[in-house]
Amino acid sequence: MSDMDAGERLSKRLARELPCSRREAELYIAGGWVKVDGRLVEEPQFKVGNQRIELLPGAVPRAIPPATLLFNAPADLDAAGGKDEDLARRLIGKASHWSQDPAGQAPLKAHFRGLMTLLPLAAGEEGLLVFTQDRGVARRLDEGRVRLEEEWQVEVIGSLDERQLAALRDGSAVPGRRLAPGKVSWQSETRLRFALKGMVPGQLELMCRAVGLTVVETRRLRIGGVSLGRVPVGEWRYLRAGERF
Repeated sequence: MSDMDAGERLSKRLARELPCSRREAELYIAGGWVKVDGRLVEEPQFKVGNQRIELLPGAVPRAIPPATLLFNAPADLDAAGGKDEDLARRLIGKASHWSQDPAGQAPLKAHFRGLMTLLPLAAGEEGLLVFTQDRGVARRLDEGRVRLEEEWQVEVIGSLDERQLAALRDGSAVPGRRLAPGKVSWQSETRLRFALKGMVPGQLELMCRAVGLTVVETRRLRIGGVSLGRVPVGEWRYLRAGERF
């Protein structure tokens, strides 16, 4: 019989040995402050027998605030299938955490539970994708999309005259349909930059096709005041304390 099948809960054992309250023991464990025989364990319900329990230096029994994670999604993300928690479970974990994350937060398993996917990308789009446990962040992004500017980078094949470029800027590029206006400029001979508020999914490709451009790549770089930064494709970082959408 293994240690996971018999013994007592780690939180109960830690509370007795320190001593502290059971709630404090649970917070130490979930906060990544407890090792069992030298291995970090973050589950208060983990069963232990006679293993060595170690509380790491600097441990504080603090409630874990909700996390917001910024993921650099690849273009074929839709092929992975799944939404919200299913998608988060597939993409988000310690192994995909950006090693140069400036937030200075060690990834905790508690940060990967109950994640909501916000402002999802359309099929073929890539770049910034937001996962959060924070209902305040979720509410701001759900209710404030019409006010939040999104910055996108679009690789295209083709050229534009001034009339077509103006149509992209004022949202009139698609005949019979009024789309969000915004800032549009060439970044290179093949790359356009869009900065728009009140976007609808798939809008950029629809607009570009309407003016004769072939879209090669569509990448979201920023939502409001939060940009993806240098996070590599397939990795994520934490939203820092001073960042605001």
